[in-house]
Amino acid sequence: MGIEDFGGGQNPQADVLVVTTNDVPGYRVQQVIGEVFGLTVRSRHLGSQIGAGLKSMIGGELKGLTKTLVETRNQAMERLVEQARGANAVLMFRFDVTEAMDGAAEVCAYGTAAVIAQEPMV
Repeated sequence: MGIEDFGGGQNPQADVLVVTTNDVPGYRVQQVIGEVFGLTVRSRHLGSQIGAGLKSMIGGELKGLTKTLVETRNQAMERLVEQARGANAVLMFRFDVTEAMDGAAEVCAYGTAAVIAQEPMV
């Protein structure tokens, strides 16, 4: 399992720009569409729970759980973009992760859908 298995984020050719900032340099907000979110809940499978339990006794990264959480966050982000309703950007993007039940994590990706336009060069 290489480091690339633990990455995340957006495809550089995405139709909807997702940023954690309130604005995008060189662009202006033409229209605010409103809040959007993508939600997913995942449970750990038995094998990863046993492996995590053993690993927690000796210390170190729980790679199986890390990979699952990255996949879960990416799915929540994909669902957020699907909900963008005609926007070409999601501003103030954030993740919220909570324990939904024992062994399950709820991941919510949220932000503000907006239409942005590039400002003319002066």
